[in-house]
Amino acid sequence: MPNYGSSHMPESSSSSIHTSMIAPGVLGVKIIGRLDSLSTGSIWRETNLELDRTSPKQVIVDASEIEYCDGSGIGYLFELRRRLEKGGGELSIRGLHKEFQQLLDLFKPSEFEEPPEIKPESFGFFEKIGQSTGKICEEARALVEFVGETGTALLKALLNPKQVRWKDALLVAETAGVNALPVITLIGFLMGLIMAFQAAIPMRQFGAVIYVANLVGLSMVRELGPLMTAIVLAGRSGSAFAAELGTMKVNEEIDALVTMGLDPVKFLVVTRLLAAVIMTPLLTLFADLIGVLGGSIVLISLGYSLATYFRQIFSTVTYVDLLGGLFKSIVFGLLVAGIGCLRGLQTEIGASAVGESTTRAVVGGIVLIVAVDGIFSVVYYYLGI
Repeated sequence: MPNYGSSHMPESSSSSIHTSMIAPGVLGVKIIGRLDSLSTGSIWRETNLELDRTSPKQVIVDASEIEYCDGSGIGYLFELRRRLEKGGGELSIRGLHKEFQQLLDLFKPSEFEEPPEIKPESFGFFEKIGQSTGKICEEARALVEFVGETGTALLKALLNPKQVRWKDALLVAETAGVNALPVITLIGFLMGLIMAFQAAIPMRQFGAVIYVANLVGLSMVRELGPLMTAIVLAGRSGSAFAAELGTMKVNEEIDALVTMGLDPVKFLVVTRLLAAVIMTPLLTLFADLIGVLGGSIVLISLGYSLATYFRQIFSTVTYVDLLGGLFKSIVFGLLVAGIGCLRGLQTEIGASAVGESTTRAVVGGIVLIVAVDGIFSVVYYYLGI
């Protein structure tokens, strides 16, 4: 520990600053006590005087004995770092308590610099390709990091269910799932009705109208039920997740959670993922049932009884078909909630930032759902399901 020579007591008796040249061009600064709004002004003045007198290339701050540090203290450390970096110097902070260090890390000097005058640049074809490739790589890296964080958080939640905020998860399940029943009912019924009408025309030419029931049952249970439910949730719930977290990000509420030592992924994302995983299969079952009922209207209008229609469906649709569709719906639910939360956490600062995050969440969610559904189709084909 260096021997700090000069000592200054600020106006507040609860803190003091000690400075000493510990090596040529290296100034040592030790702060003791509280670094708050009462003492920071005096400490900053003393530090400026010492910097003007010694002009060091490096400043080492011993912060191990700082008992308390509020926003003004963080501003002091931040401005000290920015002044040294502007003059080509370097600041090293040692022993700062973890909670104060986390608050300091939220601020980057580059964000407070005056932006240079940007001149429009014209990029060539290959430069644009390189920029697009770089953005894709950054998106992939962020996605992998998010998957790792959420996977770890979900595993901890499953191992310790008492740590999960189940009240919030149930509230999200109500808003994202139960409140989606009307639109799921409407779309499911119309999908079954339309599909049955479209299939009845060609089936009638071959005298096989009864097999419309097979088509409606298999299509709804294996494909259209999970897919339609996931797309509706992507446009309804995924966008809501992105908007909620994006608004919190713009209002710096997520930064406040980090400052208080709370993990945003565990505190905000896990509850939404669990709600989506629980509600998506239930909504898919409901959509399957409503779609089958919609198809029954067509068969009844063509002279077939309801018992005949359902007997035909039960002879075709198996538990494997049902479970395969439900498994897809679970994965779709994870995708919808995950991409919505990710885009919300990636929200930038600005008036249009939340809208952009919401749009990206909906588009990204639908694209991922369709892509993963194609993968499921190939896998199920080779598995013979």
